[in-house]
Amino acid sequence: MATAQVALPLPVLPEGWAGEKGFKPLSSVSTATNRNIEPVGPHFLAHARRKRHQRTFSEDERIQAQENVKKVEDEDADEISEPEDPMLLSRDAKDWKACPQNSRSNHYAVLGLSKYRYKATDEQIKRAHRKKVLKHHPDKKAAAGSTEDDSFFKCIQKATEILQDPVKRRQFDSVDEAADVDPPSKKETQKGNFYKLWRPVFAAEARFSKIQPVPMLGDEKSTKEEVEKFYNFWYNFDSWRSFEYQDEDVPDDNENRDQKRYVERKNNAARKKKKTEDTARLRRLVDDALALDERIKKFRKEERAHKDKRRLEKEAEAKKAAEDAARAKEEEARAKAEAEEKAKVEKAEGKKAKDAAKNAAKKNKRILKGAVKDANYFYGAGDATPSVIDNVLSDVELVITKIDNEELAALAAKLNGKKDAKDVKSVYEEEVKRLQSEGKLKAGDMKTLLG
Repeated sequence: MATAQVALPLPVLPEGWAGEKGFKPLSSVSTATNRNIEPVGPHFLAHARRKRHQRTFSEDERIQAQENVKKVEDEDADEISEPEDPMLLSRDAKDWKACPQNSRSNHYAVLGLSKYRYKATDEQIKRAHRKKVLKHHPDKKAAAGSTEDDSFFKCIQKATEILQDPVKRRQFDSVDEAADVDPPSKKETQKGNFYKLWRPVFAAEARFSKIQPVPMLGDEKSTKEEVEKFYNFWYNFDSWRSFEYQDEDVPDDNENRDQKRYVERKNNAARKKKKTEDTARLRRLVDDALALDERIKKFRKEERAHKDKRRLEKEAEAKKAAEDAARAKEEEARAKAEAEEKAKVEKAEGKKAKDAAKNAAKKNKRILKGAVKDANYFYGAGDATPSVIDNVLSDVELVITKIDNEELAALAAKLNGKKDAKDVKSVYEEEVKRLQSEGKLKAGDMKTLLG
């Protein structure tokens, strides 16, 4: 083979360049030193391993790959390790979107993460993918003489693609019925262990909640407020669950646009229907739990007892108020009757006293008039003339009108039993003078009782 030679000219030197003129060395080269170099590093170790075991490059790489696979399997055996279903290994890669609850089309089962499912972390998914790839890579199977196709390896890649994409993984988790927990029957719940049976059910449903954290089911010690908060949350459950994963594939070609729009409308209608059905399903589930929850029965019983107690208290209060009102009415009627009776008695006594006073006054007036009569109207010997009698009685009546009953009684007491005219007149004179001193009588009012 002829060798081509290409002549490349050197660059033109700048003007004024004068060779080594003006060159100044900074230092001189030091004396060479002999040093012992120790071979280290992964490449030297690989060379030493090949020499020791007399392997070629390809043999050493194959053996090292097998050891790495075994090492990875040993590291993940405690966490990511589950038996592989023969049906799963025969799965067609085209069935990746079949029923998610079917182990043959479940991406978590493909990667060996069935026990983790939606709880699996990104790190676990990466480790599971690495483990499956090291075990089922087509090159490794071909090197081992296996005639199996690469369908399951494609399933591994598809599962990893979906589970490592947050949007696609959420769509798959939304329809992953294998992660659901079926609610216990009424018969199972009535045997006991309500909390043990229903707690996993609500824990599985809680993964669809937009609001986190989700209130816990609690236990028999939960307060009424906690239980009401729990059921209020679930009756107003805000779910992010969607059903895009189960959509019918939309044609990618641009020629049949009508068919594409038809499929999209059909998918939207199917999603809404499934969303409505899922909401109704969850509502029935919460209704069943509420009906079987012994705490609700206990709270309702306590509430009824409280209402009954309050009702009895109100009835007792109303009865007491009625009794108090009746008693007050009776007391009022009795007091009124007593007051009327007292007033009647007082009136009778007053009338009696008045009559007695009136009678006493009449008696005392008779005494006063009788005293002047017994004194012969102060006429002396012989019978008093009518004019004398009228004058004396007129003076006596005038005195009577100027004094009250007590003074009348006192004057009658002084005159009682007196027959002598001088004594009688003396008493009258004394009384007339008293009345004159008090201004009740004037000096010329008396005609016969003074002098």
